[in-house]
Amino acid sequence: MDRLWPRGLSKEKARVDWWAKELAPSDGLRRWFGHDPKKYPEFVRRYREELRGNPHLERLGTLGKAGTVTLLFGAKETRYNNATALLEILGEEAG
Repeated sequence: MDRLWPRGLSKEKARVDWWAKELAPSDGLRRWFGHDPKKYPEFVRRYREELRGNPHLERLGTLGKAGTVTLLFGAKETRYNNATALLEILGEEAG
């Protein structure tokens, strides 16, 4: 869930139906976070605020209810990243 496509993965090979770059955190938030685990809870809170009212979040939630959604990300960090934060936020939205 980045504004930049993951390195080393072609769009053709990934066979992505929708690249939801509109759901990626802002450049400022992404830079502030820097994949620092200590900042992760605050990152999720700020990211949630950025996503408030974003119509693409609702679309992603609808797609998730209808089937499997795969969240791609380019970070080496597999626990504290944009995709895991978005997954947490989607879980909260689903209630």
